[in-house]
Amino acid sequence: MEQDKEISKIKEPISEYGRFSYADYLTWQMEEMVELIKGKIFKQAAAPRVNHQRLSLKISSELYNILKGKKCEVFAAPFDVRLPVNSKKNEDIDTVVQPDICVICDSEKIDELGCIGAPDLVVEILSPGNNKKELQNKYEVYEESGVKEYWVIHPNECTLMIYTLIDGQYQPSRLLTMGDTAKSKAVAGFELDLTFLFDNINS
Repeated sequence: MEQDKEISKIKEPISEYGRFSYADYLTWQMEEMVELIKGKIFKQAAAPRVNHQRLSLKISSELYNILKGKKCEVFAAPFDVRLPVNSKKNEDIDTVVQPDICVICDSEKIDELGCIGAPDLVVEILSPGNNKKELQNKYEVYEESGVKEYWVIHPNECTLMIYTLIDGQYQPSRLLTMGDTAKSKAVAGFELDLTFLFDNINS
């Protein structure tokens, strides 16, 4: 469709082309990966950089080992997470994101298309050019949809912030870095040594 061709050429966010739904999202055939946040299209950054992939693999591996044999599952991008507000119908869902890593403990939220509903834990690793999306746009929808815990990792600075949902609002941790141990309240038993995590990053 001509509209699809136009969408693929535009920088994020795309507001002048109206609001879109998950039903629209399923029909698109684009070279770039995209996310929908409150009906607006956000193009994904170029392929993740090496340090991004190193961090993602370390965290995913730690989570996989901890969760073996338990009801919670870990998924890494690309993996669609639909965040419905009032209705789970495809045409009513206007937010579809692809977290770098997420943990889902309610098996009823998992289907062949990904996850529908809020994961228990979301981890996003910042990349050049996507900081506003992760720190503002995604922060808002994760908070509103009830993601219990949101971890934001800055590879270049070797830092981690944990946002924990308390009474419907995120409460930030102090800024964590090498020498600290990050402990999850949403995923029992998950602790991450940040010296191990950031080893060989930016070296």
